[in-house]
Amino acid sequence: MKETVLIVGLGLIGGSLAMNVSEKEDVFVIGMDKDEETMNMALKQGVIHQASKSFSKAVKEADILILATPISITIEFLNQLEDVDLSKPLLVTDVSSVKNKVLEAANKLTHPRLSFVGGHPMAGSHKQGYTAAKPHLFENAIYVLTPSIHATEAEAERLKQLFSKTGARFLTFTTSEHDEMTAVISHFPHLIASSLVHQAREWQKTHPYIEHLAAGGFKDITRIASSNPKLWQDIFFQNRTLLISMLDDWIDEMQTVRNFLQEQESEQTYQYLVEAKQYRDGLPVREKGAIPSFYDIYVDIHDQPGAIHDVIGLLADENISIKNIQILEIREGITGVLRISFATSEDQVGSKKLLEKHQYEVMLQQ
Repeated sequence: MKETVLIVGLGLIGGSLAMNVSEKEDVFVIGMDKDEETMNMALKQGVIHQASKSFSKAVKEADILILATPISITIEFLNQLEDVDLSKPLLVTDVSSVKNKVLEAANKLTHPRLSFVGGHPMAGSHKQGYTAAKPHLFENAIYVLTPSIHATEAEAERLKQLFSKTGARFLTFTTSEHDEMTAVISHFPHLIASSLVHQAREWQKTHPYIEHLAAGGFKDITRIASSNPKLWQDIFFQNRTLLISMLDDWIDEMQTVRNFLQEQESEQTYQYLVEAKQYRDGLPVREKGAIPSFYDIYVDIHDQPGAIHDVIGLLADENISIKNIQILEIREGITGVLRISFATSEDQVGSKKLLEKHQYEVMLQQ
């Protein structure tokens, strides 16, 4: 007997989950999205088997409900569930990157047929919407589960089975554990990246040419500031208490660094940088996390016609897929540098060996 899964929200995350879930032979997928064109596209591609415009009607057919919507809307749907006349048990999950308010709403549910296991697939993209959805988006990514007080271990296992084709690695945390860790490694860095962009924007009033210099490292560390502003506004306010606390810590930390510079404490400044490097270098190599990561190589090329084409051609001949390519530096008459990004470490290492075989100087980013 087929299990009916309702996915509300067919954007990047919901669409990518739908692509995986619909591959299972024992699952029938109903999709719901405010954008009718998105639903039609998903239907045409076989990513969903049925489209619905009525939440209350579709949810009565479902065995499992996936809320792939912004946090505030997810909470609204959870509140609506209390009054739905269900004829069978319904397991509910979400994809929210902040769990406190969501779990608070889930824990208040008294409907005897409802159970809730929170979810957060920690993978993403700089692109948005259904057209950016990919079945391999969650491969090797961490997928956090945060069960409510109404959920059992068996129901968490049921979700793991449902999402088994994603290739994700499942971990179970409490709500507070999840929110504190994601605040540290995802939400707060986004806040800082946005503030750095604003600082550069202000300095451009004094130095109009600054935008032409804001490449390389600056674009790298501020890349996440290009993400969906509406989504991140929601995240910031859902996790505002933790972020305010971290801002206080950050201000203290910056005051310490300011004192090092003001008092010309060169040794302490050096030690500060050494400790940061040691911790950063000791992080797990290229695990997928809250901020999408890629596997990069740096290739020296000469300033001559067709130089970039030659590099890309060699990779294409070996069917190696490139996720991104960037010219870091190339000046007339001298060597330049290409940064090429891949989805897997296998492609990264294979590309390095291939290009070195053709006499290119290649550095692999650790």
